[in-house]
Amino acid sequence: MRVFVTGAAGFIGTETTKELIANGHQVVGLARSDENVATLEKLGAEVHRGSLQDLESLKSGARDCDGVIHLAFIHDFSKFAENGAIDKTAIEAMGDVLAGTNKPFIVTSGTGLIAPNVVVTEDMRRDSSPHVPRVSEQAGLAYASRGVRAMAIRLPQVHGADGKAGLITYLVELARQKGAAAYVGEGAERWAAAHRPDVARLYRLALEKGAADGIYHAVGEEGVPMRQVIEVIGRALNVPVVSIKKEEAGDYYGPLAMFAGLDMPASSALTQQRLGWTPTGIGLLADIGQPGYFKA
Repeated sequence: MRVFVTGAAGFIGTETTKELIANGHQVVGLARSDENVATLEKLGAEVHRGSLQDLESLKSGARDCDGVIHLAFIHDFSKFAENGAIDKTAIEAMGDVLAGTNKPFIVTSGTGLIAPNVVVTEDMRRDSSPHVPRVSEQAGLAYASRGVRAMAIRLPQVHGADGKAGLITYLVELARQKGAAAYVGEGAERWAAAHRPDVARLYRLALEKGAADGIYHAVGEEGVPMRQVIEVIGRALNVPVVSIKKEEAGDYYGPLAMFAGLDMPASSALTQQRLGWTPTGIGLLADIGQPGYFKA
């Protein structure tokens, strides 16, 4: 299958591109910079110049391929609403040219901020909320009723090489800046996690056999206690580990305060059953606890 991949040169995109090519697919990767071009060429992908704001490049990339995997997002939480709107417009541009084709169209969402204090499952739908301006899932799945095999993959904290681990990467930078690694209250809240190669394999399986209007969870671990994560960060950076109050989260976390203290566990039982996907990668704490993980 010839697959148009946005974000193909990114953290998850590079692994997904390798997974697709290794399994006989041809990847056409969106590239917005010369650095992206070099990365994609090294991986053996075809380069398609453009960006999330170049709608004509998105339309032509989607139109000329057998399927689309949308991984790109502008991860600047100080402009979350603006970047959420850009993402929605990009999804609609690609979805419109796919309408009536029955081609697979996979958008990327998250397992967090769906339902508080419960283990989120694939059958739980995400409601619109002014507090969550990223609407990738709702925008993409709307095309399932327009003749598109539209699907959403929800990501937890994805880790694996390059010193990155989802939102935890930002927590590391905060700990460096503040001189302390902080958790809220007792740090008992749980965040789901997955190893990057497992996530890439799920994108491929969804592309090959996922169902229209399907939601799939790339979850290897249902919930890792945040205090344990912060303790690993503290040891890695050699900074104190401290507890802060909920009302202090805004001062410490800044734009990430919306995630502070949130319990965000999630299950992938239905995904494993429906797609035959079995996560096998290293756990989050063991991975980020390796010497030098955050030096990348």
